[in-house]
Amino acid sequence: MTTRSMTTPTMSTPTRTTPTPTIPNPATLNRAPTRSLPLVRGPLSAILLAVLLVAGCGAGPAGATASGETSPSRGGGGRDAITEVPAGMAVATFAGGCFWCVEAAFEPVKGVQSVVSGYTGGDEVNPTYEQVSSGRTGHAESVRIIYDPKVVSYQDLLDVFWHNIDPTVKDRQFCDWGHQYRSAIFVHDEEQRKLAEASKRHIEETAHLPGPVVTEIVDAGPFYPAEEYHQDFYLKNPVRYHTYRTGCGRDARLRELWGDAAGGH
Repeated sequence: MTTRSMTTPTMSTPTRTTPTPTIPNPATLNRAPTRSLPLVRGPLSAILLAVLLVAGCGAGPAGATASGETSPSRGGGGRDAITEVPAGMAVATFAGGCFWCVEAAFEPVKGVQSVVSGYTGGDEVNPTYEQVSSGRTGHAESVRIIYDPKVVSYQDLLDVFWHNIDPTVKDRQFCDWGHQYRSAIFVHDEEQRKLAEASKRHIEETAHLPGPVVTEIVDAGPFYPAEEYHQDFYLKNPVRYHTYRTGCGRDARLRELWGDAAGGH
């Protein structure tokens, strides 16, 4: 998780009206510089790609981190559900398949203070990656975003979300299949619900998608941070991340769906 320093302003919560959403091109958002990631080339690349795709997002040997380091067996990295929201900040929670990729989409956005990969939407308390990836806990791989609403709006975050997922498929994203890879917007209050539903309608009416939008909009529940080795995976393990992402067909599919407005990192 990349956490930026912040001041804690004293402010009252304003009364907001719900605007009619617009979906700007993500290229127009005020983004911080992003980091390019290398491609894997050479005679072993095909073998590596096959292993990563069979394993899926986040898979690794039991008791080992994605970088190969052995770690203790800990549910959710030994951390309880996150509930705190710093003063003056707001929270948003999204699921869009592999949380490595969703985290990478949101961290460069200016106004985003932190992004945590984790699990939400299920019944298991403090689940492990192995439990969630089995598909039996009801949780989805997801991200919890702390952002400064004075710098970036929830509507802007919805725009980033839509352009980084395939909203037309149920219980999967790209090469990852299962209810744990569903796309979902977990709303934290009624205003977020109204904005999310209006944004979904706008996508349905204006985007030329190959099928109906099946992304869920549901109330946010407890969010459990994933194991530490999953946090900022795209920065810690760029070769493995980029090989997985490319082989999974994520960017190719995003370009098919969204054209020049497609997300990607």
